[in-house]
Order: sequence, then C-alpha cells, then structure tokens
Amino acid sequence: MTDGFGGFANKEDKKLRLKIRNSEIDKIVKDYKKLKKYQKSSMFEIAKLSGKKTVIDKLVDEYGIDSEAIE
Repeated sequence: MTDGFGGFANKEDKKLRLKIRNSEIDKIVKDYKKLKKYQKSSMFEIAKLSGKKTVIDKLVDEYGIDSEAIE
C-alpha cells in the first residue's frame, strides 16, 4: 500500500509564528461585528423571508461553511 500524500502524518509538528498587524485584525473584527449586527436586524429577516440573497449568503457561497466551526 502507498503512503498516500507522502507520509505527512509522520512528520513532527513545528511551531508556526505569524506576524500580523493589529490594525488588520481590528479591521477584520470591525467587519465581523457589522455582519453580526446586520444578521440580528429586522432588515436581514425581511430579506431572508423575501428570498433575496443577503450579504451573509454571498459570503457563505464564496467561502463555504467550516464544518469544524459548527461542532
């Protein structure tokens, strides 16, 4: 039997360090809060009931849903 993808599972885990600017994280958090506020609004409910595609639906279609995040 073959090793599949070259035996990636047998390699040791190494620590990954990322440098991300706080200003970029602040922008992401701000956008997230806007989307959550919109999701709780009555305008979002009206759009969902009328069958229109909302901003949230477009984002889910583009990026998909992470199955691990749902659990």
